[in-house]
Amino acid sequence: MILQGASPETIRRAIDETDPFPGTRGFAGTVDGTLVRDVLGRYPLFVDGDEWAAAPSELDDPTTFPAGHSRPADDAAVPARRVWSLPDPDPVDDERVAVRNLRDAIGSSLAAVDGTNAAVAFSGGVDSAVVASEIDGPLYVTGFPESHDIAAAREAARAMDVDLRVVELSLADVERAVPEVARATGRTNAMDVQIALPLYLVAERAAADGYEHLAVGQGADELFGGYAKVARAPDDPRVDADTVRAARREVLGSLPDQLERDVLALRGAGVEPIAPLLDDRVVAIALGLGGDMLVDDRGERKRAFRLAAREFVPDSVAFREKKAVQYGSLVARELDRLARQAGFKRRMDDHVSQYVASRVR
Repeated sequence: MILQGASPETIRRAIDETDPFPGTRGFAGTVDGTLVRDVLGRYPLFVDGDEWAAAPSELDDPTTFPAGHSRPADDAAVPARRVWSLPDPDPVDDERVAVRNLRDAIGSSLAAVDGTNAAVAFSGGVDSAVVASEIDGPLYVTGFPESHDIAAAREAARAMDVDLRVVELSLADVERAVPEVARATGRTNAMDVQIALPLYLVAERAAADGYEHLAVGQGADELFGGYAKVARAPDDPRVDADTVRAARREVLGSLPDQLERDVLALRGAGVEPIAPLLDDRVVAIALGLGGDMLVDDRGERKRAFRLAAREFVPDSVAFREKKAVQYGSLVARELDRLARQAGFKRRMDDHVSQYVASRVR
């Protein structure tokens, strides 16, 4: 791995200007003998002394290289220094202007996607639907037959008049994939594996059908106020912030860790992810949204994003609520079932994580 996601010229300019948004969807690797990773950690990067790699499995003792930092590639004694930070612009007060700017940024990002040999991971929610609106490849949804995600995806696909391929899971599918996902991501904790499993399984099917790229809606919840804990700030104990906008910024700090997991899971299944909603243009506009554009006075989350999404998808899809993938697919429920069947009872501390760890020993 030399440099992924950008040209050396782009990164040189970004370093010289300390520009966190040089017009990419992320980057990681080396340029001019310097290790770099973008401000949101959209590409994974791991180090082990003077060695580095895009996957933890390629190193003996890997540690994650921090997002937004740089370091000499051949001198681990020099600590990584922060080069790029997320800006904190004043909010745009005019709703029409904010929505128009966001709509234009999303449209530009989608138009720049090379959809050659690409499929879409689709859950029926607004995030993946916006991505799917401009990609010609088929949509894939995964879950157990009675899951919310499959029902929602079928309904949304009908509304959008697009091709949907349903990957119905069995307990055996999840059981087989558990160690594969744990090894691909380098993680055994229950939450990470629950989230990564549906991504891995849907990507695996797309890869088997011959697709090399999988477009995903990652980043929308973090950027646009999709989490309940953000909507409830400052009253939700899961965030320290005292405003919705500050809570959104706090949540954005979790993106590098989450994206590392998701990218590694997708690559482990044989596809390369495309994440148009994490384009620099979209992120820059999202950071300028006011709190009422993230969560309105009725508690509707992702307000500006849903309004902008009307340009790309029917209203019935733009304003649809959905469950987190691990619950909407029922993978979390069935992973718990597998753990208990293997003797890891709920009375045990973090029984699902113990089960996962037992599968990779």
